Amino acid sequence: MKEQVILKAVGLLPESFFSLCYGFKPVVIDGQRLDSKARLLCDIDRKNATPVRDTPLETTRANLERLSGALSGPRPRLHSVTDIDIPTDIGPLPARLYKPTSDRSLPALVYYHGGGYIRGSLDRHDGLCARLAKYGGFAVLSIDYRLAPEARFPAAVDDAIAAFRWAVHHGADQGLDPKRVAVGGDSSGGCLAAAVAQQVKAAQGGAPAFQMLLYPTLDAHLSADSYKLFEDGFFLTYERIRDYRDMYLNNAAERDDVRASPILNPDLAGLPPALIITAGFDPLRDEAESYGKALQSAGVNVGIVRFPAMVHGFMSMTAILPQAEKAVRQAAEALSHVFRGESL
Repeated sequence: MKEQVILKAVGLLPESFFSLCYGFKPVVIDGQRLDSKARLLCDIDRKNATPVRDTPLETTRANLERLSGALSGPRPRLHSVTDIDIPTDIGPLPARLYKPTSDRSLPALVYYHGGGYIRGSLDRHDGLCARLAKYGGFAVLSIDYRLAPEARFPAAVDDAIAAFRWAVHHGADQGLDPKRVAVGGDSSGGCLAAAVAQQVKAAQGGAPAFQMLLYPTLDAHLSADSYKLFEDGFFLTYERIRDYRDMYLNNAAERDDVRASPILNPDLAGLPPALIITAGFDPLRDEAESYGKALQSAGVNVGIVRFPAMVHGFMSMTAILPQAEKAVRQAAEALSHVFRGESL
């Protein structure tokens, strides 16, 4: 409760106030200056964090859910928000459908939340998904895929593919346009979106119209230079990423599987256009941008946008960080352009 009150107060004060509070000693790494509000969030996180492997899983999940509302703010008003179940071979898959209008054939974004494959939920990403729907004018189908370690790799990928295929083949029953279905996600959800695009292409079935990859994790080997630059102290740490990965994968050999490491796929030609948004102070920054360049080299239309003063997960912090609102609008508008048949 105390943290929630503090976060709400932080959201009401200008960034310049926190710049003064920190004195005139900005955090500058790799030519980037860390936003002062983001820096305060990192400091709060650092003081309260415990190693993932030493924390009960229920506590790890509950901590994320507890702060989500204070970070993202209230859900914007939409035409409708409906919880549904998607039938799959292993049982119903919970999902939440956001509709900005009453149109009967809305283009749709199938969205996979972040959380390191071990946490995150429909509620945790409620604000982000609602804003994407509102600003883009398309429906968002948020997927509550199975989490590790109860369901390890490739369960989440299987659920992600099943959800996309359901949207294409049965989404019309929910007022969706089956010819205009995109995939997207943040962090681990971004990896799932990239994997869906690759796997559906390989199976030659109903490719997504677009990939919205928000600071995605794309290489389970964790070898990019940004892991060293931002190893600790910037919200997402190398230690957390490693622990998330090890709770998700069954063994080290699976790090080479392109469903866990989409960046290792040698055949990226023919994939749908993509927008990749990264944060400057994020261990995942370099691998995401490298993937974008690899897509471009393969002839894919890709936009790569870095928010240099931000940290991992910032787009779910719209109540605190003004740059988050800007990034959400930019992502939504990019997809809206594609749905209208326009270029990025």
